[in-house]
Amino acid sequence: MLKVVGKDNIQEEIAAIQEQQSFKLESPQEEVVKQIILAVSRSGDQALVEYTRKFDAKDFSVEMLQVSAKEIEQAYQQVDNAFKATLAKAIGNITAYHQKQRPDEWFETLPLDVVLGQRVIPLQRIGIYVPGGRATYPSSVLMGAIPAKVAGVKEIIMVSPPPIKPPVLVAAAEVGISKIYQVGGAQAIAALALGTETIPQVDKIVGPGNIYVTLAKKQVFGLVDIDSLAGPSNILIVADKDAEPEFLAADLLSQVEHDPDSFAILATDSPEIIAGTVKEIDKQIKKLSRREIIDQASIIIFQVENIMEAIELTNQIAPEHLSLEIGSPQRFLERVRNAGAVFLGPYSPVPVGDYLAGPNHILPTGGTARFASPLSVYDFVKSQSIIGYTKPALKNVWKDIKLLAEIEGLDAHARAIDVRFS
Repeated sequence: MLKVVGKDNIQEEIAAIQEQQSFKLESPQEEVVKQIILAVSRSGDQALVEYTRKFDAKDFSVEMLQVSAKEIEQAYQQVDNAFKATLAKAIGNITAYHQKQRPDEWFETLPLDVVLGQRVIPLQRIGIYVPGGRATYPSSVLMGAIPAKVAGVKEIIMVSPPPIKPPVLVAAAEVGISKIYQVGGAQAIAALALGTETIPQVDKIVGPGNIYVTLAKKQVFGLVDIDSLAGPSNILIVADKDAEPEFLAADLLSQVEHDPDSFAILATDSPEIIAGTVKEIDKQIKKLSRREIIDQASIIIFQVENIMEAIELTNQIAPEHLSLEIGSPQRFLERVRNAGAVFLGPYSPVPVGDYLAGPNHILPTGGTARFASPLSVYDFVKSQSIIGYTKPALKNVWKDIKLLAEIEGLDAHARAIDVRFS
C-alpha cells in the first residue's frame, strides 16, 4: 500500500504509525504461547517434537533435534566458494567493529586504603534464535554470535526451524557456535529458557522472530535475559531535491519485503522527488519476487516544509533504520536523537549495514530507538561492583552510614556498622 501524505495530515499519520508499531501489552496469541511454554516445561524434548511435527516437519523425531557434524559437513559441500569468501569478509568486518566495544574493568585505591572497582564478566551460555520460513538468514547468525564471542561468552547455541538451510549451518560453524538445534517458534524459546533433556538452559536469548517468538521472549524474561521484543522492520528516508528517485524507491522496497507488517517512510520537501519516487516504485515492484509481501506492507511519503522538519519527524517516529539521502548528511547528525542505525548519503543503503559494514543489524524496532540501542558486546557481559574498606576507612564514615540507616528506619543496618566500633 502506497500513500502520499500532505503537510496538514502528517501528525495524524504519525499517530497511526506509532499505534501500529507499538508492542501491545496484551495479544490474542499470549495464551497459546503460555500453553506452549508450559508444555515444554512439563514434557521437554517430547513437546518440542510434537510442536515441530505440527508446525514445521511432519516426520520429525527427537534424534533430529541436534544438528550433527555430518550434516554440517554436507552443508559446506552445498555452498560455493564465493559465499564462503563473502562470509569470511563479513565476519572480519563485524568482528573488528565489535572489538571496539569491549568494556574495561577498573580498580582504584582511595585514601585510607579504600578499594573500589568494577569487574566485567561474560555470560556463560547464550542462545541465538535464527528465523526460518520466508527467507534464509546467515547474516542473523553472524550478528547474534560475533558480539557474544568478542565479549567472551564460552558457549553459544543456536535454534532455528527445520530444515536449517546450508548457508545458515555454514555461517554457524564459521563463527564457532557450539551446538545447533532444529526447533523454532515459541517452543524453541521455551527450550532455551527452561532447558530440556537435549537443549541446555541459557542465560540470555537474542535474535528476532515472529509474533510467537516475540511473545515467548516476553513471557520468559526474568527467568533468562532477552535482547528485545522485536517488531516489524522499518525505514525512514530523508531526501532533498538532489536525491535519486531510483535509489529512494529501491531503498523503500527493500525494507518492506521482510514482512507484511513492515513499513517504509520517505520524508522530502521536493514535489518532484515525490513524483519520481512514486513512478519508480511502480516500475521496480513489478520485478520483485516478494511482491505479495510488499503489497501488504506500507509505504508512506511525507511532503514536508524543509529538511529540518523531516529530522524532527524522525525523532518522533524513532525508526529502526534512518537513511539521510541529502547533501552533507553529517551536518544533521547532532539533531538525530532517535534512530537505531543512521546511513549517510546515497551510497550507504541499508543492506550494506545488514550484511557487511560491521555494525550490528539487530536494531531497536517498534519505536524503541527512543531508549534502546543496537545489539552489541555490552549485551553479553555483566558487571560486578567491588568495594573494599579498611577499619580506619570505615571508622571515618561510620556515623554517616549509621545516620542514613536510622533515617530509613533500618536499625539492623545501623547495628551492622555500630557493632564494629561499639
